[in-house]
Amino acid sequence: MSDYLPVITTASARRLFMGAQGLLCDPGLKSTPATLQKMIKRMGFVQLDSINVVERAHHLTLASRFDDYRHEHFTRLLEKDRSLFEHWTHDASAIPTEWFPHWKPRFRRERERIQLHPWWQRRIGDAPDNVIAHVRERITSEGPLRSQDFEHDRKGEASAWWGWKPQKAALEFLWWAGELMVARRVHFQKLYDLTERVLPSHHQMPEPSEEEHVEWACVTALERLAVATPKELADFWKAISPAQAMTWCEAAAAKNRVARVVVESPNGVSPKPAYALADWEQRLKRLPAAPERMRLLCPFDPVLRDRARVLHLFDFDYRFEAFVPEPKRQYGYYVLPILEGEELVGRINPKFHRARGVLEIKRIFWEPDVRVTKARRRKLEDAATRLAEMIGAERVEWLA
Repeated sequence: MSDYLPVITTASARRLFMGAQGLLCDPGLKSTPATLQKMIKRMGFVQLDSINVVERAHHLTLASRFDDYRHEHFTRLLEKDRSLFEHWTHDASAIPTEWFPHWKPRFRRERERIQLHPWWQRRIGDAPDNVIAHVRERITSEGPLRSQDFEHDRKGEASAWWGWKPQKAALEFLWWAGELMVARRVHFQKLYDLTERVLPSHHQMPEPSEEEHVEWACVTALERLAVATPKELADFWKAISPAQAMTWCEAAAAKNRVARVVVESPNGVSPKPAYALADWEQRLKRLPAAPERMRLLCPFDPVLRDRARVLHLFDFDYRFEAFVPEPKRQYGYYVLPILEGEELVGRINPKFHRARGVLEIKRIFWEPDVRVTKARRRKLEDAATRLAEMIGAERVEWLA
């Protein structure tokens, strides 16, 4: 196949991907609510996560693209301007609200799936319709509510996600089904309100047809990946199946809307067929050089989400070990990859001691072929200093 199709080198595929994800932009450019919204749309979404060892995931991700990133700008977009909404891609994420209609097929599918799921049935109890109606009525009459605003019917049981009370199960069901939205978070706890009150105009928009939905899912995913297999396109939003993505790719290639290519693989692995933006060669020529500085990436950065893709494009084997038993961890509970220019050159194991105002760097792990020079060490120290300033730490303490 490579004799007949254009071959994209690993380095070129990586540059196209980084360019699409905003990592070739100058991080010194001024951050405003408008430029932040534009960057999030460029990336597609920003993942939200409850782990707060250093900082919330969305803040870490956005600060890696803007030196002067401000937390309140993100909060304004999500909770006041409503130009972002919170829902699910592959995980909980902040998503541009203009794409809200394309979550309606997901709402419909999830409503059916959840109601049949034994796990949910056990937690909602024997009278699911009554519990759901009660939750819906209280929010309608009282306004936004948290799970803790409902009485706990399972006294003595755990309050973690696996010990959900019936009302929590109902709240999550109504959120997944699109009847409720997350109006805002209080100490990272969801405050739910009616979708018609949170997003009144978007709530009224019609659900797209299957053809429109598949078209949107593939076009927007390819814009943000630049070069991808059908499975990678489907996985980006988790909105369609790989089979639907394959059908779309073949039809788009037949009309020259996308290019059939072969992507070179590292370490002598056979190249793999993929699809690229039709103008990928022109885009590649226009891309700026990557900033030479080091940046510390959030473990949930969209660039890192697909671990197989990270290995293929960066030759970087990354595993998030927070859910790995401690004796089996290789690097640590919460590890930030180090991006230098266009290469992932290592990772650090940090922790923010808020009471002391100290960002502690417990360990540094350089990739085997990376030469640790004084200049490289200084760049890492600069990156850690920028991170400390963003999270409000008074100093960086190096244990490594």
